[in-house]
Amino acid sequence: MPSRVETWSRLGIPLIIGRREGYRLWDLDGQELLDLHLNGGTYNLGHRHPEVLEALEQALTELDVGNHHFPSEARADLAETLAHMTPGDLHYSVFVPSGSEANDLAIRAARFATGRRKVVALDAGFHGGTALASAAGRDDSARLFHSANPREFVKVPFDDLDAMEKALSGDDVACVLMETIPATYGFPIPSDAYLPGVKTLCERHGTLYVADEVQTGLGRTGTFWGVEQWGIEPDLLVTGKGLSGGLYPISALLMTKRVGAWLEKEGWAYVSTFGGAEIGCRVAQRVLEVTARPESMETGRRAAKRLGAGLARLREQHPFLRGVRQRGLVMGLQLDGSLGAVQLSRALYRRGVWAMFAGFDLSVLQWKPGLLVDDAYCDDVLERLDAALGDVEGASA
Repeated sequence: MPSRVETWSRLGIPLIIGRREGYRLWDLDGQELLDLHLNGGTYNLGHRHPEVLEALEQALTELDVGNHHFPSEARADLAETLAHMTPGDLHYSVFVPSGSEANDLAIRAARFATGRRKVVALDAGFHGGTALASAAGRDDSARLFHSANPREFVKVPFDDLDAMEKALSGDDVACVLMETIPATYGFPIPSDAYLPGVKTLCERHGTLYVADEVQTGLGRTGTFWGVEQWGIEPDLLVTGKGLSGGLYPISALLMTKRVGAWLEKEGWAYVSTFGGAEIGCRVAQRVLEVTARPESMETGRRAAKRLGAGLARLREQHPFLRGVRQRGLVMGLQLDGSLGAVQLSRALYRRGVWAMFAGFDLSVLQWKPGLLVDDAYCDDVLERLDAALGDVEGASA
């Protein structure tokens, strides 16, 4: 990705990651960085979490990727666990290497179940880089590879129920594909009535609700799945990133029996050599176990409260910090100026913190602490943020 490397160099962030451990990483020169990016939540439990690493090492003593044509104990165990841990009647799991592929397959499954082709998504959404997932995101992200399809992929504004109702009114939409809190748009928090309203409209018009929980699942909002914050029981749910523990690529599409009926009808309709790799299933199983522990969830809630209080104090002290969006550990810092988040990201890098701006809104910095950060880490991060905000304000004075 030469263009990406050049961009980081121009921004003064020539980062090449070397050693990494917990919620810290080091560049090749040994400079330590606190990781507030987590690669979109991939390192929700931290880099190289000891128990997850142990599960990987144990799996390597007896397993490999397996054979996708045959039953697998590892896949069955993980599917059963997910069925019990997800809201509503999500019964079937299909495992794939990435969230993009899971969202792509969600669209195909919805089309099979409804007999419809049209998909409605948010104009603020991002669901991955495969052809269908990309077409469900912003059109400018899909045009490069000629996968934009505005006739079949309708985009509506975020948090606008009237627009959603109009889009669904023709009773011809297979699914609504929803990031619970749109990450690439800077984590705007939906109003209390929005997601329940979308679900009601889906039921009224025979449309399936797909919850993209790639970045908001696994305890990050304060409940195990983000949709649980709004009492939503989706027809399909996509999880990824953190499910891998950052150690083996694995994502999943979960479906109700009705939506997943194609699995019974045509078992070869979707095949993936590396989908449901048995090593990855054992890693994901341990990730779910560690995440679901009461003490893990409570640590995340405590950190969210401590960081939220600290951010409120900093907002009073720094006019450059205009607002804070927060639902648990899912946070976006609204900053002054159209490139405010780029400026702050660079200043934080110099202060030993890596946090990335939102790709669709460069005035918002994604602020993504891990589930298991302790009080000392929270305080350290807030102290460095305080200093970085001062650096940006001083440079513009």
